[in-house]
Amino acid sequence: MPEFLYKNKLYYNPVEFAMDRIGGTWKMPILWRLKDKVMRYSELKKAIPHITHKMLTSQLRELEEEGFIHRTVYAVVPPKVEYSITERGQRAITIVEAIRNYGLSLMEEFGVSH
Repeated sequence: MPEFLYKNKLYYNPVEFAMDRIGGTWKMPILWRLKDKVMRYSELKKAIPHITHKMLTSQLRELEEEGFIHRTVYAVVPPKVEYSITERGQRAITIVEAIRNYGLSLMEEFGVSH
């Protein structure tokens, strides 16, 4: 496959492109937690305890920008914001689940307890 540009970044293959959208330490865990329910920011923060506020905010923004999650703001005091997964995000769950299962099998092979 020939290389291609997206948002001024050069990609060499579709795997690299996909991993740039959902890869990294935190995007898949965020998507995984949103796969079955709508969550508020504080619920996500509690569900992913090692993520910093700054990182959670930036990852949520990127996932929203790319169309994997939807952010709903309610005009109430105090402000209420909820995050939900989109159709694009749901399609990614199949991949996340496959990677998760592969990781679990590798952990077993390497004798890593979880």
